[in-house]
Amino acid sequence: MITLKESPIRQSVNGRSNHWVELITQMADQFSACEQESDQSDAFVTANYALLKKHGFFAALVPAEFGGGDATFDEMSDILRVLAQVSSSTALALSMHQHLVAANVFKHKKGQDVRRFLQNVADQQPVLISTGARDWLESNGTMTLTEGGYLFSAVKQFASQSADGGIAVTSAPYEDENGDWHVLHFAVPLVSEGVSLIENWEALGMRGTGSHAIKFENVFVPDKAIALSRPRGAYHGVWNVVLTVAMPLIMSVYVGIAQKAAQIAIDHVRQFATPKPHQVTAVGALNNELSIAEMTLRDMLRINNNFDFTPTDACGHQILTRKSIIADSVIKVVNQAMDIVGGQAFYRSHPLEKHLRDVQGARYHPIYEADQHLFSGNYLLRQ
Repeated sequence: MITLKESPIRQSVNGRSNHWVELITQMADQFSACEQESDQSDAFVTANYALLKKHGFFAALVPAEFGGGDATFDEMSDILRVLAQVSSSTALALSMHQHLVAANVFKHKKGQDVRRFLQNVADQQPVLISTGARDWLESNGTMTLTEGGYLFSAVKQFASQSADGGIAVTSAPYEDENGDWHVLHFAVPLVSEGVSLIENWEALGMRGTGSHAIKFENVFVPDKAIALSRPRGAYHGVWNVVLTVAMPLIMSVYVGIAQKAAQIAIDHVRQFATPKPHQVTAVGALNNELSIAEMTLRDMLRINNNFDFTPTDACGHQILTRKSIIADSVIKVVNQAMDIVGGQAFYRSHPLEKHLRDVQGARYHPIYEADQHLFSGNYLLRQ
């Protein structure tokens, strides 16, 4: 068994701190213990979610006027990034909830009436599940017209937190009477008749996120539940909102993993009275790569500007570009950390082995780098 001195939590990229981050550092040992157990068993980080709920984290982004924690968007980025250093699965799962809350905070700040939603999040702290990874431009499933609404059937993969979820925010394609295809967006409580969980989350990394598939079988969706109808297969302006609130929070998690891995590698080299020149050089190279990830995350936050942004196609293009850059950099950072530490990092008992597995998830969030290149290329050639 390899034993290491615990590396310190890196609290902020830019000197900020907040009481939410202080709470995480106080509970770090509890978060970490649950994470390690979940990584071994593929079980959801249930105990960590109970701690988060006890301290109001699920309502942290909700404005104070609704009884929420009134955290800024930048503060939520720090919360997720620091949490990822002690429990990456908890942080990633929480980011999925938070970006759905964030989208509604943005709507509120733009004058849309989402008071009922935000009040419910503040009062009840329901776990909100996004099926967005399967719902990009085409979506999947079927919507059959029935009296008062639709019957919805689908299997939605990668539904993080579904092991402990309350409400799924999802979508499905629908062909209207004219033969035109649309994608309808709506929310479904997981207690609804016809909803079941397919417990298939056995993954390389992020094993504690409870990202099982959700099966919807002829679930009734009332007309009033339809929040958006968009043309199927085409890029819609709604993504400029979703991407600008979701990707900075999700990628904050992976920057946190990279920061922790870098600190472990630096601490490893520091134990030598006279490190080898190639070790010192490798630490310098690791610093450069980590700086790329940190600076790019800061630029994502600049674009969001604490919800004060205009959701243009430029936003979508810029955010997706930066998502690809961060994903590439954080994976390189952890690879470099592995090289610096050497063979002992290959043991499952060494923390870098888990970081190496978990950080791979960065590439799989929408959209893949090749798809982003196509998306951005098309955008730039239109300008």
